[in-house]
Amino acid sequence: MARILIIDDSPTDTRVFSLMLERNSHEVLTAGTAEDGVAMAEREQPDLILMDVILPGMNGFQATRALSRGDRTQHIPIIIVSTKGMETDRVWGLRQGAKDYVVKPPAEADLVRRINTLIAGG
Repeated sequence: MARILIIDDSPTDTRVFSLMLERNSHEVLTAGTAEDGVAMAEREQPDLILMDVILPGMNGFQATRALSRGDRTQHIPIIIVSTKGMETDRVWGLRQGAKDYVVKPPAEADLVRRINTLIAGG
């Protein structure tokens, strides 16, 4: 079981991902803004972060960059989960420090497999 932080401003997406992760024996933390998510990641030290891109205030790319370069958070793998499905978005997200990029809506089995791979150190 891993502690996973979901940073997403959509209550619907947050609920869907939470249920998906809980069904697969993960503990879920949530934040509705990038700023709250960065603070929560620093405080709670989750095992992995699911990051939306389109967020109020700081966007998910900026938050990913901040977390992947932060002394207290750079070890936490980030998967960007976004409706932005262009290849340039994926490349940019990975350049900001994300370990993976998934387009919404992801298939549960695929997302859980990617999460478990990263948590295992892959």
